Amino acid sequence: MSRALAVVLALVVLTLPAAAQDKPAAPAVVPPPAIEAGSTVDLEYTLKDAIGVVLDSTRGRTPLRYVHGRQQLMPALEKALSGLHAGDEKRLVVEPEDAYGRVDPNAEAEVPKETLPEGALVVGTRLMARAANGETRAVMVKEVKDRTVMLDLNHPLAGKTLVFDLKVLGVETPTRPDAPAPTEKRAP
Repeated sequence: MSRALAVVLALVVLTLPAAAQDKPAAPAVVPPPAIEAGSTVDLEYTLKDAIGVVLDSTRGRTPLRYVHGRQQLMPALEKALSGLHAGDEKRLVVEPEDAYGRVDPNAEAEVPKETLPEGALVVGTRLMARAANGETRAVMVKEVKDRTVMLDLNHPLAGKTLVFDLKVLGVETPTRPDAPAPTEKRAP
């Protein structure tokens, strides 16, 4: 190889790194945040029973907003959402044991007729009952007797296999522990 060719090759090799440094660096790709403890999540869901009857849905309405890890959702649902990103979709089947439990035939209370609102003395009527501690729960009129009414205390979804069609609309990374919580809507 001639000395002149060797000098030209050396110049080319020496100038390549400098030329590469002149190019703008490729932007760093930041992965979208995944759902983790403390993430604020916007979620669209449709809840169906095992035969496909729609029980509840946010589709076309305001999405459910919750903070992951604050036990605002049933544990099976929260576990299934962990690690998902905005845009992810998932179908989740939740058996009664992991949802609202099996129907307990002994979960009933007998109350005087006068304690119920007028017009509620019909079997199947759903009411909200308030316990002495202020906690509310859904109840259903099970039987109407002469002076009393038997109330079914089981959750309305007890004993049902639930099918969730989920779509994560947004995930905000966890905020400082002292930051105010977002407006929250409780899920089924």
